[in-house]
Amino acid sequence: MEIRHHGIAVSPGVAIGPAFVIDTEGVRITHQTVAADQAPGEVARLRKAFEVAATEARENRLRITALHGPAIGNIFAAQGSVIEDSGFREQIEALVRSQLYSAEYAVSRVIREFVRRLEEFKGPEHHRAEVRRRAKDFIDIERQILALLQGDNLEPFSELTEPVVVLATDLLPSETADFSPRTVHAFATESGGATSHTAILAGALEIPAVVGIGRFLSDVSGGDVVIVDGEEGILIINPDESTLARYEEKRTAERSRADRCDSLRDKPSATGDGIPVRLLGNIELAQEAAHCLERGAEGVGLYRTEFLYLNKTTDPTEQEHFEAYRQVVQTLGPTRPVVIRTLDLGADKFTSATGGAGEKNPFLGLRSVRLCLRKLDLFKTQLRALLRVATLGNVRVMFPMISTVEELRQCKTLLNEVKEDLEDAGIPFKRDLSVGTMIEVPSAALMADVLAREVDFFSIGTNDLIQYTLAADRNNESVAHLYNATDPAVLRLIKRVVDAAEKEQIEVNVCGEMSGEPLYAPLLVGLGLRQLSVTPRKVPEIKRVIRQLRVDEARRLADQCLNMETARQVGSFLRDQLRRILPEAAD
Repeated sequence: MEIRHHGIAVSPGVAIGPAFVIDTEGVRITHQTVAADQAPGEVARLRKAFEVAATEARENRLRITALHGPAIGNIFAAQGSVIEDSGFREQIEALVRSQLYSAEYAVSRVIREFVRRLEEFKGPEHHRAEVRRRAKDFIDIERQILALLQGDNLEPFSELTEPVVVLATDLLPSETADFSPRTVHAFATESGGATSHTAILAGALEIPAVVGIGRFLSDVSGGDVVIVDGEEGILIINPDESTLARYEEKRTAERSRADRCDSLRDKPSATGDGIPVRLLGNIELAQEAAHCLERGAEGVGLYRTEFLYLNKTTDPTEQEHFEAYRQVVQTLGPTRPVVIRTLDLGADKFTSATGGAGEKNPFLGLRSVRLCLRKLDLFKTQLRALLRVATLGNVRVMFPMISTVEELRQCKTLLNEVKEDLEDAGIPFKRDLSVGTMIEVPSAALMADVLAREVDFFSIGTNDLIQYTLAADRNNESVAHLYNATDPAVLRLIKRVVDAAEKEQIEVNVCGEMSGEPLYAPLLVGLGLRQLSVTPRKVPEIKRVIRQLRVDEARRLADQCLNMETARQVGSFLRDQLRRILPEAAD
């Protein structure tokens, strides 16, 4: 019988395959106590297990950093620091000596007590998310050490020879680190969120994933046919014939579309009448820069740096910033642009940088550039790394969430102070670093004519611009219907920003989700955009639409939209136009 479950879609795509169910019980502890004369032997076993675990953590960090970049490698650095903490190990050894616990039972008792305390944390939700991640790190450490003590194999994916869909209560860092898209075609988990380790890694690997589904493992057995729809956030167990046929057709269409689009990779991104429209990539992890090149992007239009702050109990160092940015620049080469957005922590994100108590209305509170201007040491550390790495390529800095001219000028003043510090220290840096600002709140859009005289480029963040303009949180089901990219108010603000940029002859880009939807490509080109930044996998699809456009037609289309009164009218009109321009893209 077909069973459907809904969760959080964290990585798009469709996968169909046999279920590979991860054991949720962990490693069994066969005995709790030992005889008094066995205690020294238990301590020796314990020390050996910790020694091997520490070595493996160091090796994992090096290996995963090489594969996926330093941000993900830091997960294992955090685990390694716990394993190598002599006080932590001595606490476990003390239980063996005083209570005559077996090494396994002592490990479990100590770690489970840590986890219990973490789970009892009652702080704000964005703090609890980080605490939950820390608890899972401890559980991962427990499983690794118990496996070493008992000689068990905790690497189930290393033996896979056929493609599977992984299903689990949750996936720990040590489990997801060895995922290969060749054998793990998708995964779904009962717990987890959009910023969890597994979600972020799924995006980096470009495999479909759904998390936070709730209890479903009791409904599935290993080998059952399952479908993961990473676009809609759906897991289907034992699909019936009609569902399976429909999703097979959808998967085939996706592959066919991908093949057609991939053939455009090396062709220019220009309209049918020869007007260039530059396509750049949005990335969160350094290794995603390679995905940009594979899809034919001309550079990186948005490098989000928040992940550098996750999985850490302290803020990243200047050198950690530098190494992450350098990896992207080296991948893209010295001429392709790399736009690095400074720290943009929001109400839905957590890091050690925020600290303090929760806010009653965090989306309108101390976030993004406001936080950076409050925590100057944190901000200067990132700016120093940016200025240094800019000597290696075409690096640009972009300030997010600017709402007033004063805020932007404060950021520029701080940047100049950091330049002076580097100059005094004799450290090489790029003096004429290109500076831009995000336009993502209505006040910035309304003051775009003034802001344009202060910067070298604009980047329109449509996600927040829509949210703040329409006062509608897209994650709130009660008002999500109001969140609409085609609302005339939003379109008029975008047009105002583009006109201000053109007047001052500065570049203007769109880097929100709107730029990655084929439906909106003709409209954005018609509004005057000549640069779009999208997730790497969207580049070929958007290029295909652009190559079918003529600028004069796009302008007429945009003018008609600007004169419409409702989002429904605009949306319906755009769908009709896309069917005419490129019928299969409108499906």
